Amino acid sequence: MRARTALPAALAATLLTLTGCGEESGSDEAADTSPSTASSPAPRPTASDAGDGAATGAPVPQALRFTATTVDGKPFDAGTLAGKPTVLWFWAPWCPKCKAQAAATAKVAADHAGETNVVGVAGLDKNAAMKDFVADTKTSGFPHLSDENGEIWKRFEVTEQSRYVILDKDGKTVYEGVLPSGEGLAEKVAGLTG
Repeated sequence: MRARTALPAALAATLLTLTGCGEESGSDEAADTSPSTASSPAPRPTASDAGDGAATGAPVPQALRFTATTVDGKPFDAGTLAGKPTVLWFWAPWCPKCKAQAAATAKVAADHAGETNVVGVAGLDKNAAMKDFVADTKTSGFPHLSDENGEIWKRFEVTEQSRYVILDKDGKTVYEGVLPSGEGLAEKVAGLTG
């Protein structure tokens, strides 16, 4: 019986830590370091660990050495993102702030196609809700990863939805924070590509 009560309590504590949809908390200051690998789970070996990004031939930085599955059930190798700036948008399907960011994020993905990667990282719900969010927000123009277990969120030390992590072409984190309604995202990406 003790395990039955401990699991819901642990899950509730985790969700309280990870949620923040109604708040404008968090830093929107640029980060100077890449995500810590000491507290992150060890990356799963992938074909990209051999050293080259499949898409660009660029070396794959540690930050992009992970695999996942898209909300559509397709395999995804982050090593293919190497060599270009990358926007990781961490969202939850029930979050109104995330919905408000969708249009700006989709526009940046379309405007910078071929020169910048934009990837949604969905969490804090089930895959069916994630698929509905992508359809409802018309953001299917770029990949969205289903991170129900929070592995990618932990890897990038994201503790609340509605966060952006922006990596330069070398995989270094140059921004981590909240951009209400996606404001400022286009300028941050243009600064990396222009």
